[in-house]
Amino acid sequence: MDVDQKDHFARLMKAVADDRDQAAFTALFDHFAPRLKSWLLKRGMTVDEAEELVQEVMTVLWHRADLYAPERSSLSTWLFRIARNRRIDAQRRSRNRVIDHQDPVYQLLEVPGVDIDFETQEREATVRKALAEIPGEQMELVRAAFFLGQSHSEIAAATGLPLGTVKSRIRLAFERLRRALGESGGN
Repeated sequence: MDVDQKDHFARLMKAVADDRDQAAFTALFDHFAPRLKSWLLKRGMTVDEAEELVQEVMTVLWHRADLYAPERSSLSTWLFRIARNRRIDAQRRSRNRVIDHQDPVYQLLEVPGVDIDFETQEREATVRKALAEIPGEQMELVRAAFFLGQSHSEIAAATGLPLGTVKSRIRLAFERLRRALGESGGN
């Protein structure tokens, strides 16, 4: 997303926040609703679930436009964060409604021995330390790609960074991680 487009969206949000400008809201809805829906569908939601969640996000945009701070993030980042949080909430609610007794969570598991447990804890501590050494901007992109399941293109769109920059920063983060784990014997 280029700077002019970011400024345009920020002006539209200001019009919605200050004047309840329906034309500005419509322009924002027409631009972001299909993108949000596509993103949600890629994450396994049904069409109905995705459309309902998009409606919720756009309702937040209408009622809470005054909370958007363009100096803190792009509008797309703000909206996708709301969508992500609402999606997580919806998943939690749906999990609480239906109990599948065949779910591995309800199956008895073999308890690992103390030596396996100790090795696992050591390995986890090494990985956590290596992750902590990755610079913040790289770690945010890694989080988006691997913990939120966003594609590089989606991350670029959400952050406003060029696609090549997103790919480079993720690659650099993994090189740092590989070096840190290699040096500590975590291969």
